Amino acid sequence: MKYVVTLLAAAVLSGCGGAKQDVAPEQNMAVASQANVLTYPVSAKGDVVDTYFDQQVADPYRWLEDDRSSATEAWVKAQNQTTFDYLKQIPFRDQIRDKLQQAWNYERVGAPFKEGDYTYFYKNDGLQNQFVLYRQKDGGEVEVFLDPNTFSEDGTTSMAALSFSLDGSLVAYAISEGGSDWRKIIVLDAETKQQIGETLVDIKFSGISWVGNDGFFYSSYDKPDGSELSAMTDQHKLYYHKLGTPQSADQVIFGAAEAEKHRYVGATVTEDNRYLLVSAAVSTSGNKLFIKDLTQPDSQFMPIVADTDSDVDLVDSVGDTLILVTNRNAPNRKVVKVSAAAPQPENWQVLIPETEHVLRISSGAGFLFANYIVDAIAKVKQYDYDGQLVRDIALPGVGSVGGFGGKRDAETLYFSFANYITPGSIYAFEPKSGATTLFNQPKVNFDPTNFVSEQVFYTSKDGTKVPMIISYRKDLKRDGNNPTILYGYGGFNVSLTPSFSVANAVWMEMGGIYAVANIRGGGEYGKAWHRAGVQLQKQNVFDDFIAAAEYLQAEKYTSPAKTAVRGGSNGGLLVGAVMTQKPELFAVAIPQVGVLDMLRYHTFTAGAGWAYDYGTAEQSVEMFEYLKGYSPVHNVKAGVTYPATMITTADHDDRVVPAHSFKFAAELQDKASKATPQLIRIDVNAGHGAGMPVSMVIDQAADIYSFTLFNMGVTSLEK
Repeated sequence: MKYVVTLLAAAVLSGCGGAKQDVAPEQNMAVASQANVLTYPVSAKGDVVDTYFDQQVADPYRWLEDDRSSATEAWVKAQNQTTFDYLKQIPFRDQIRDKLQQAWNYERVGAPFKEGDYTYFYKNDGLQNQFVLYRQKDGGEVEVFLDPNTFSEDGTTSMAALSFSLDGSLVAYAISEGGSDWRKIIVLDAETKQQIGETLVDIKFSGISWVGNDGFFYSSYDKPDGSELSAMTDQHKLYYHKLGTPQSADQVIFGAAEAEKHRYVGATVTEDNRYLLVSAAVSTSGNKLFIKDLTQPDSQFMPIVADTDSDVDLVDSVGDTLILVTNRNAPNRKVVKVSAAAPQPENWQVLIPETEHVLRISSGAGFLFANYIVDAIAKVKQYDYDGQLVRDIALPGVGSVGGFGGKRDAETLYFSFANYITPGSIYAFEPKSGATTLFNQPKVNFDPTNFVSEQVFYTSKDGTKVPMIISYRKDLKRDGNNPTILYGYGGFNVSLTPSFSVANAVWMEMGGIYAVANIRGGGEYGKAWHRAGVQLQKQNVFDDFIAAAEYLQAEKYTSPAKTAVRGGSNGGLLVGAVMTQKPELFAVAIPQVGVLDMLRYHTFTAGAGWAYDYGTAEQSVEMFEYLKGYSPVHNVKAGVTYPATMITTADHDDRVVPAHSFKFAAELQDKASKATPQLIRIDVNAGHGAGMPVSMVIDQAADIYSFTLFNMGVTSLEK
């Protein structure tokens, strides 16, 4: 497949008004809109002004923060009408959607796991909106256990969590409706599939941790005043639900004290049901950890770590010995063991010491599996519970692995392997012998041998070396004319390791380049890499991403007229920041569900918990000025030609509320030059992304790719 590029791409947009124009080849950026000036819906300006340290900041679109108002609802409908009118006139939009549907239509099977007398596994036949949970008993017939596709007619209700009781006879699962982070929990008799008791409601950011077969722990906030989708939630509480009792009788186990609020509280019950461990955090970095002996009814919580200066989590327990993973005095993380009777840090004994590479850890079959990130690539070592190396595990290739977790009595463990050009496969691993066998390899209509995925290291503005993985077809010519999507995240200690995406595969098959930059703010090189991109260091993140684009262009992979930037959530902030700082560097920008108003992000839902990464406008004059200096909503300048932009968000996103995207769109439509389209695409009955039905995912990908190519001057796809 190759592209046919003309300089009159806008001619098909006859419905937008205006006459076609001739333009020179070097001016082909956003030719889709040069010939047809879009008329945007009116975004009324209010007179709200906030004062920060005696400085006044206007917020003319504050009214768009009210997600329950009829004015906001009308604005959303009008914006979607404008956006979809634009998209439907792109001549190859349906062709790309067809390609995506065909590529997506293959069977995907997850790793099996055993609960009680049954072996369970997830499977999607191809285009099913949600994965189905199946089970099989002792080699008998395979049956459907839970089918989330039946939860709602349009597939927008998903299964968000699943947890079996100790003997596997009961199961509790959470559902998300319309993509919301607010969940419901339903309990079933696993044998009969009949519901037990009432449906639990108003649960958010929660796991499900059983104690025997009697009940389980879950976490939530009090329902906020005002909109449940945008009002602040800042005191997380841990509850215990006893089967056979109403939710109104559920006890608050941790977090009731107003004097000490925690925004994130989670529970873990050890596999032997002996201990309850509770993690409590005020931000997304650092947590306290407490332990309670469940065999002693009157036992109190004892602190393992009483401050939030580090991250610490349970890996496993053996008798009264706890195995923990932490970055306390070990930025790249280490594994320690300690007696539950005296679990404080001064008593920790190192099992697996910190190395120069970032550690992820899992346990299964009585072993520990250290998954190291080496320049964003996985290396795995197997250890026993005394910290002795058992073996280096041979992996199928260069990429990412996940799994190696399981119960202590498991005889076989499973892991997944993938990279940007290798579809994810499941492997069975025998922990005693080290033997690895292929368990399931999906039959994807994609041949990895026709593609290249290479890692390069480029230099950022301050001299820092940053890795990037660039994937493309082998027959690609580095002539600067290749449509390229540069993707990044750069925050919250998140590591972008290689993964396979059907949508990205289609993009590359069509001749596009897909590049992922492992910029600072992430966790690829440990806590130091993360800290180099937070608060007053946040500009490092944007500089790293800008340098990635400059590298791709200097090395003739692409050019400014063929470069698109894309990112979601914190990555949406990344895109919003670089497109307002260096608009001439990009043809297209796709900020998705982004954090875009940096002066007010902490006033919505659990946003205040992101202050470790961002800081807040009230923190200090210096922090206020720094945030205002890069906040995308506050840095749109009149008359500037910004990249062709399609903001994406969803009406039920209660993590990064859509008001961020609404306000950014309004600013762009009001101030940007009319040379490029500035659109917003708002999914209805969807949230931050998790659980989105396949049909919606395909539609969104088709719209993003068609918008991107069209605004790079492409008017048709030729076989």
